[in-house]
Amino acid sequence: MNTELPILVLGAVAAAFAVISILIAGLIGPKRYNRAKLQAYECGIEPTPHATAGGAGSITGQRFPVKYYLTAMLFIIFDIEIVFLYPWAVHIDALGVFGLAAMALFIVNVSVAYAYEWRRGGLGWD
Repeated sequence: MNTELPILVLGAVAAAFAVISILIAGLIGPKRYNRAKLQAYECGIEPTPHATAGGAGSITGQRFPVKYYLTAMLFIIFDIEIVFLYPWAVHIDALGVFGLAAMALFIVNVSVAYAYEWRRGGLGWD
């Protein structure tokens, strides 16, 4: 229990800081609401009240472009790859063949996602 105690204390401090920050911001923050602030934010695209899915009896609205979200997901995928490569590179000698095989499978997995996204045109910035 002595080895995990500092981690638990750090987690408790982080959670308390997050909760206290939100409470203080809600108490002392400005409360000047207007119509624009109360609307949903949709990456600069005006939201429509129509249904976007073409189900039975629904009114089909405009398609919602998700390019912003795809870009964010691509960044997360390849950023996580780099984060996992650092500890592997530091301890490559201690991991042996198992570490090499695990990292090879990881890189293949991420490369398949990269190739799929490239083929689908997700990397085109037009």
